[in-house]
Amino acid sequence: MSLKPGEVNLGTSIMAVEFKGGVIIGADSRTTTGSYIANRVTDKLTEVHDTIYCCRSGSAADTQAVADIVHYYLQMYAVQNGAPTVPLAASLFQELCYQNKDNLMAGIIVAGWDKELGGSVWNIPLGGSLHRQPFAIGGSGSTYIYGYCDAQFKDDMSREECIDFVKNSLALAMARDGSSGGVIRMAVITEKGVERIFIPGNELPVHWEG
Repeated sequence: MSLKPGEVNLGTSIMAVEFKGGVIIGADSRTTTGSYIANRVTDKLTEVHDTIYCCRSGSAADTQAVADIVHYYLQMYAVQNGAPTVPLAASLFQELCYQNKDNLMAGIIVAGWDKELGGSVWNIPLGGSLHRQPFAIGGSGSTYIYGYCDAQFKDDMSREECIDFVKNSLALAMARDGSSGGVIRMAVITEKGVERIFIPGNELPVHWEG
């Protein structure tokens, strides 16, 4: 699937992980147009409701449009029915991505906290399928870290362990993937709300340099 003329690609490393009490999401900040870095500090963590976020990979235009549509529907739902759940948001993303799978280049991870499930992570890869997972990774940088994530992930991690897991995983992906880079942006989403964490490029964990 190729980009349309003039379209910008989020060559990306995105991630979301469940932990005791909520979820942590994270992403790099590099946006590319071919081999040209169009933006070094993109925010790929997009709020669609108070405690529901999505991480976007693929075409920047496609993922922004889908996120805007879901945000609109969730606002309408909240007015009539109260706070939406994370599975509801994920289902909306999945419906839009699947029904338009021939026209979209969008890989999305939906994560957040609600009263029914607590913290949950939902993965919607290219093609529009929907999967609940204890952790999800996506984007071009994810191919480099599947083994690391499988080896390091543990059930019921603490908040601090989970932050380190996301930070180290994204730093590894950014080091290997030429389309990922910049800074790491993370968000801790719990019953209390959303806490944003910023890690500048000169403070990224260094695992090996050669």
